[in-house]
Amino acid sequence: MESKTSYDGKTVLVVGAGRSGLAATRFLIGRGARVILTDSRKREALNGSIPTLPASGPGSGALQLELGGHRPESFKRCDFAVVSPGVPLSLEEFDLCRKAGIPILSEIELAFRHLRGRVIGITGSNGKTTTTVLTTELLAGAGLRAKSAGNIGIPLTSLVPDSAPDDIYTVELSSFQLEAIRDFRPWIGSILNITPDHMNRYRRYEEYIDAKKRIFMNQEAADYAVLNADDALTASFADGLRATPVLFSRLGEISRGAWVKNNRMVYRDAAGERELFPLECVRLKGSHNLENVLAACTMAILAGAPPESLPRTVAGFTGVEHRIEFVAEIDGVEYYNDSKATNIDAAVKSIESFPGNILLIAGGQDKGGDFSLLTDPVRQRVKHLVLIGESAGIIRDALGDAVETGSAETIEQAVAICGRLARPGDTVLLAPACASFDMFENYEHRGRAFKEAVRLQGRRRAAGLFPSGGRGAKKRGADRKRHGV
Repeated sequence: MESKTSYDGKTVLVVGAGRSGLAATRFLIGRGARVILTDSRKREALNGSIPTLPASGPGSGALQLELGGHRPESFKRCDFAVVSPGVPLSLEEFDLCRKAGIPILSEIELAFRHLRGRVIGITGSNGKTTTTVLTTELLAGAGLRAKSAGNIGIPLTSLVPDSAPDDIYTVELSSFQLEAIRDFRPWIGSILNITPDHMNRYRRYEEYIDAKKRIFMNQEAADYAVLNADDALTASFADGLRATPVLFSRLGEISRGAWVKNNRMVYRDAAGERELFPLECVRLKGSHNLENVLAACTMAILAGAPPESLPRTVAGFTGVEHRIEFVAEIDGVEYYNDSKATNIDAAVKSIESFPGNILLIAGGQDKGGDFSLLTDPVRQRVKHLVLIGESAGIIRDALGDAVETGSAETIEQAVAICGRLARPGDTVLLAPACASFDMFENYEHRGRAFKEAVRLQGRRRAAGLFPSGGRGAKKRGADRKRHGV
């Protein structure tokens, strides 16, 4: 699909200086474009991430920075605009582009127009990253050339220069990225699930659903749409698609795709039904992760991975960072980092991955969800709740007396409180149910801060500063009073 299209003489407006925007800027400058990079943040707030110009030479373009605010004239005088995922299309200045007939593209769309190789696109409210990484590993384990990109943190445009026709790109896609696609057409597209999320960006739940469904809008009969048969909403999308629907299910038999039968994963297509591997091969916690494995295996087989190549990779896959990630065991207490649980449904799934005795750390920037949906799983499995961030009061009010609840100013303080209250056999779990931007740069930053706090706690325990039993046990009552639990 790649062409050596030159953008000589073109002016391109890149809106947002995040990872995607910077990657698009570098790509476009390398193709000769004059790029105007605009961001509402000032230079000092961008952590020195503004790119320098490539070495001058044939095909090198130019860069103009407009930081600390957007200039309306730039939105009216560009040849096209590239929007970063974090910038809403409702931004007032984009109306100037629309009135002038100027195309607005996502970075994913820009990359797709030049990328050589085939694309597997994966979206959904939860499980995208785990499924994306596992699909890539399954393909690589089968000897295929596979790379992960997209919302996982690797802009697709950064992979265009070295792309090759035999490559398969497993691309994690957010609803934000899908809002501004035009021709983007994944060979295999998947919606894993849909639950309310980003309601601080969308006026109605239906708008969020429609953004997700755009993943299928350019597919044809030769393409595949992989859907979760156990999610009534996503399963309903199978009707009316031009692509060939292929389903996955952990709850029941399906006519084409992967499902669970007698504690084994099986796959059925035109060649018949075959067993893939026993469920004991799956090392990830939670029934939701079983769905992720089913989806990944389905897409890997569709992309050409021999079914017999899958078990070894699945058995060796322990998950990805910040997704129910085991951090440490300290004095018989296990610590798990699920910082990627940035919405309420993800937090529910995280909590339900453990049998009980959880000390939960939650809170952050509210995304407009209904925190009362946490009430039952919290009441059934959580011993203590420690709240952080802007939404602490909202969550406390929503849960009422479902669980003993305290609060902390920092994540380090939250880990320390949980460490003092926990008993051997308990689990300390970070599952925020919120975005991270009130206290951290992103969910990765939050997860790293949690892990460092756990490591610090381990070092202090080892040094005898917080011994188990004795002095630590005697302080529990005081800690509960001090922190409101």
